[in-house]
Amino acid sequence: MRRVVHLILGSLLFAGVVATAGEKIFVVERENSALAVIKHNLVWDEIKNMHNCNHAVVKFRDNDGYVITRDGYVIKIDPINDKKVKEYKTSKSAIGFIVGDNYVAVANYDNKTVEILDRDLNHLQTIKTGSRNVGIKEYGDRLVFACMDSDEIWVMRDENAGKKEPHFVLEKKVTNIGKVPFDAMIDKNLYVVGLFNSPDIGVLNLDTMEYRKVPLNLGKKERILKVPHFGFWSISGDYFFIPAVGNRKVFVFDHEFHPITSIDVKGNPVFTALSPDKKWLAVTFSGRDFPYVQIIDTKTLKIVRTLKFPGWILHLRWSVDTPHLYFSVNTKDMVLAYNVSDPDPKKWWKHFEWPVPKPSGIFLFEAPDEPAPILKKVSQ
Repeated sequence: MRRVVHLILGSLLFAGVVATAGEKIFVVERENSALAVIKHNLVWDEIKNMHNCNHAVVKFRDNDGYVITRDGYVIKIDPINDKKVKEYKTSKSAIGFIVGDNYVAVANYDNKTVEILDRDLNHLQTIKTGSRNVGIKEYGDRLVFACMDSDEIWVMRDENAGKKEPHFVLEKKVTNIGKVPFDAMIDKNLYVVGLFNSPDIGVLNLDTMEYRKVPLNLGKKERILKVPHFGFWSISGDYFFIPAVGNRKVFVFDHEFHPITSIDVKGNPVFTALSPDKKWLAVTFSGRDFPYVQIIDTKTLKIVRTLKFPGWILHLRWSVDTPHLYFSVNTKDMVLAYNVSDPDPKKWWKHFEWPVPKPSGIFLFEAPDEPAPILKKVSQ
């Protein structure tokens, strides 16, 4: 049985062994070069020696886990046994990556390349861009990313599609997309890129390669302490939700990118995260509003609850297995789970609290069936 790091409850008693599956929660320990592992509602384990975790991101494919670190490492982990498997340094500074069926593609800042590795982190290809690279996504046999310094989108096609090892060639370079792309999301055939110094978002149709700018009514820009993240969390059946850059708004568009409305929120938004049933949108903020999270009803597009926490919220994640919303409270060294089963968000309540030093990113892995642990009664 794996080492139990901490028991949150005063006492626990498990009798017998039952088959269990479900979420394992991997939490980046921002200052500790480590990942905390939460399982069976316990802080269960820790994966150490993970390099600079200041902006670490974790992704899973099949039963493999991958981590990229701020100082340019890609690390393969075994998320079933909570072990570090292998590492490979792609650059001095990496910012994003994607895991395909037979490759890992890393978008780098410092050495201005995109590096292609196989799933075992053996180097396959270097794509030189001459720019810091962001917003890397996968679309069929294509790889898509934005070049922050040259204001371009590159679409790369795998000319070895269907073979063991990929090899990407440039299919399309979209130029003059707007000033300073910083992140992107993808929905079906649309690649949607945020523009840091332009009052627009960019939309590239990956089937027709037509590009257009969609204007945003940003107003006067405020000082930005943390850049908004697009990811893939903000796409519902009806809408795209776009966090504004330097403005206290969340923009709402339909899937043809016609503007619907803008929602005034408490601060400068960072994450806009949809619940699995798409009913609720959770919004986090930067600056003096780091301790707040607002919940928006995606039907009425109204704010239905404002949560205030005892410290800075650097990340959140909706559970896909249980009615929980997880929060990393970085400045209070804890991860919280709120029970969100009630249809009224005002009745959501704190269910679990786990001690994790300087937590930031929260990432979920669907673990295979395993025997539940037999734990004797433990008293604090």
